[in-house]
Amino acid sequence: GVSAASADYAQDTPVVEAGTIRTESGEMLTYTDAISVLATAYTCDGYAGTTATGTTARVGAVAVDPSVIPLGSRLFIVSDDGQYVYGVATAEDTGGLIVGNRVDLYFNTVSECIEFGARGCTVYILG
Repeated sequence: GVSAASADYAQDTPVVEAGTIRTESGEMLTYTDAISVLATAYTCDGYAGTTATGTTARVGAVAVDPSVIPLGSRLFIVSDDGQYVYGVATAEDTGGLIVGNRVDLYFNTVSECIEFGARGCTVYILG
């Protein structure tokens, strides 16, 4: 039989097919490209950070190499191991170490950043 945990897990996992993503909430997104990246995590613990595009650093605002992912791009990010669905994000920031196929994901706490660490992710460029 299927345990409740595995049923929930399957439901929480986005379904990616050619050109479309069905999110855990059932929303349908379309994407034009998928890029394999190394994702790291950052936070602005104790202060309000400002991104390269002038917005406030927050969950959903991610740092990219603009030569790979243009600033302003809408993204959907999921870890290759399936443990993290970062979800919909916007490329709003850059960073000195974020060169090539790298992204830096904003989290609210240092402990979340440490837990995430660095892991392979797929970044879908939303249409």
